[in-house]
Amino acid sequence: MTRRIFIDKQSPKAYHALLQTSEAVRATAAEAGLERTVVELVNLRVSQLNGCAFCLDLHTKAALRAGDSSRRLGVLAAWRDTRLFSPLERAALALAEATTFPADAGAQEAAYADAREVLTEDQISAVIWVAVTINAFNRVSVMSKHPVR
Repeated sequence: MTRRIFIDKQSPKAYHALLQTSEAVRATAAEAGLERTVVELVNLRVSQLNGCAFCLDLHTKAALRAGDSSRRLGVLAAWRDTRLFSPLERAALALAEATTFPADAGAQEAAYADAREVLTEDQISAVIWVAVTINAFNRVSVMSKHPVR
């Protein structure tokens, strides 16, 4: 395998801007009334979809610190097939998946319609921003091959 450049280290100004965006998004989610566990579920689900081992490790720890259970995190990949997630969490997860795969117009419309039933406009915006941001971090880590230590 070809040695990868850690693009966060190679281009620190760009990475620092992404970190600042992440901080603003975290504040936006809190202001919208989204619990930290919801944010971490979105981070984890998007990282599962993108196959980002580094972010999965990081956000599993963060979700547990925020008070989520290992049981729920263990079944997150099959969230549609369990009743362990609230309607708000389910709407956020569907919206995060639609944000990760925006070319699937049908899934996007369905997720957005479901989100409108459960989430406020501020929460919808925040969930989309969380998904956009973790998608960016996933690409940084996947393309850099950041190791899980």
